[in-house]
Amino acid sequence: MAKDKDLKTPNVPPLRFPGFTDEWKQYTIDDIAKIEKGSGISKDQLSEDGEECILYGELYTKYKSEIINEIYSKTNINSSKLTRSQKNDVIIPCSGESAEDIATSRCVSKDGILLGGDLNIIRFKDQDGAFMSYQLNGKRKYDIARVAQGVSVAHLYPDHLKSVKVNVPQIEEQRKIVRLLSLIDERIATQNKIIEDLKKLKSAIMVITFGKSNVTKNQWREVRLGNICERVTRRNSNNISNLILTIAAQYGLVSQIDFFNKSVASADLSNYYLLDKGDFAYNKSYSGEYTWGAVKRLDLYPQGVLSPLYICFRPIEGIIDSDFLVYLFESKCWYREVSEICVEGARNHGLLNVSVVDFFNMKLHLPDLSEQKRIAEMMNAISDKIEHSSQLYALYNNQKTYLLSHMFI
Repeated sequence: MAKDKDLKTPNVPPLRFPGFTDEWKQYTIDDIAKIEKGSGISKDQLSEDGEECILYGELYTKYKSEIINEIYSKTNINSSKLTRSQKNDVIIPCSGESAEDIATSRCVSKDGILLGGDLNIIRFKDQDGAFMSYQLNGKRKYDIARVAQGVSVAHLYPDHLKSVKVNVPQIEEQRKIVRLLSLIDERIATQNKIIEDLKKLKSAIMVITFGKSNVTKNQWREVRLGNICERVTRRNSNNISNLILTIAAQYGLVSQIDFFNKSVASADLSNYYLLDKGDFAYNKSYSGEYTWGAVKRLDLYPQGVLSPLYICFRPIEGIIDSDFLVYLFESKCWYREVSEICVEGARNHGLLNVSVVDFFNMKLHLPDLSEQKRIAEMMNAISDKIEHSSQLYALYNNQKTYLLSHMFI
């Protein structure tokens, strides 16, 4: 009987299609491919017409799946000395912000595409380029990252790639794996398009619903925020909660530690405001797309604490529908009032700031409570559809990740 040390583990992946039993063979990329570099094409040389081309930065921004079937850019510069693709080429950036980012491969499925500078071009002899692209993005990603060089900017050149080892089955098995993964990629792309279209629909409905013309047409009444909401100033004096909150544009009021992977709060939380689920907070110093700050509701936790730099408030039940208020603040139509407050403050004090008094004096326009609920129900239905579609999108991506880890060696 053979001893354990004499037993050889077959060189095969844990998950395979039926009918394939041969072991996979291991090579270096240099054994089975030639590697060259693309030729320089800059962003300012792109045009609406001309020849199709790919720039290295587009591998991070435009081409999300391993197979490039549709080309997004063109150039009309003299191409006589530029590098053109051969169908089945695999391209990898020569530089990136990190070693992990740079290990991003794509297979070009067309001949004659102009390939810009700062691109490594791997031209395989007898292998399926799409299969190799999936493998390089999966099992070999960190092998590629290890051979990349640089600190602030990572660099990856042909000589670095030559030594990377790959595992290769017969071509029929390669193509079958590619067929399965490409179908999943198509479903992921479709699901992403569904989500983007739903978000556009939601945005358009909010513009119409909360827009000035609709408000005027339907004679929504003008109120001050302080008449429909009460300020929350209860302190966390007995340290009832140690969950420190922060405002995140996409997720609302979230755990500061989960969002930043650290706490930037004071060690003593007794002076922080204690919020209950359903309370709102305004961050008047928010930046980015939220020019005049952001208002978000606490939905994810029963309680949490927030810095007293925030303005916190709670809707008065029976006067304002809480869900309606969420969408009103999400619509940003209230920016007009806040911007006037900020401009007036700058005129008087030289600062773009919103005081507590001015914030609660903010004028809003509301329909009656039944109309608020109807609008909120409509918006909730769209939001629920976006959430469900996003969950499906995550599941498809998880399925792909699983297959990349189990169908390759």
